[in-house]
Amino acid sequence: MMATTHVFVGIAIAAGVSVAVPEIGLLAVFAAGVGGFFPDLDLYAGHRQTLHYPVYFVLLAVPAVLMAVILATPVVWAFTLFLVAAAVHSIMDAAGGGLELRPWRGNSDRAVYSHYHDRWLRPRRFVRYDGAPEDLALGGLMAIPPLVAFDRPVALAIWALLSLSVVYTAIRKPMVAVAEWLFERVPPGVRTRLPERFLEDSV
Repeated sequence: MMATTHVFVGIAIAAGVSVAVPEIGLLAVFAAGVGGFFPDLDLYAGHRQTLHYPVYFVLLAVPAVLMAVILATPVVWAFTLFLVAAAVHSIMDAAGGGLELRPWRGNSDRAVYSHYHDRWLRPRRFVRYDGAPEDLALGGLMAIPPLVAFDRPVALAIWALLSLSVVYTAIRKPMVAVAEWLFERVPPGVRTRLPERFLEDSV
């Protein structure tokens, strides 16, 4: 799924928490958005493996929630919502498409790596690929709670990310052809450093 969708999910979770705990503050909202994005920092270094932990993030998030409920400080809630959003991101990727250059083809059996199980979890393809229409729809749905719950600064950021999501969805498939054209023209030394999925044969 798109990184923006994961960010929206994280902020939507923060919006839900803010109803019961209004004092969580904007720091926690920001942390939830960052947590939703964080696992995708491994995009060029073992994507969906290096920073994706569908089991371990959950194991960290559960006691963190208990600690946040007891201590109820903005900093603790920020840390907790970061972990919760990162955990949800890692789990959600298993519900999406496979790890390949053209995930809409459905050829890959790798969705996200579970370090706990020491194996790749297979893609469920409820969302066929990042940038699919259903991905955009999910992101738009998840953007509604924070748009309702938070004021101008957060709302403006949400609208900006929604606009980015629409553009990405529009260019997702054509972007692959452009990227392949560029990859074919980079020096051999650079090609060896690119992730394998970027170099798969186009047919």
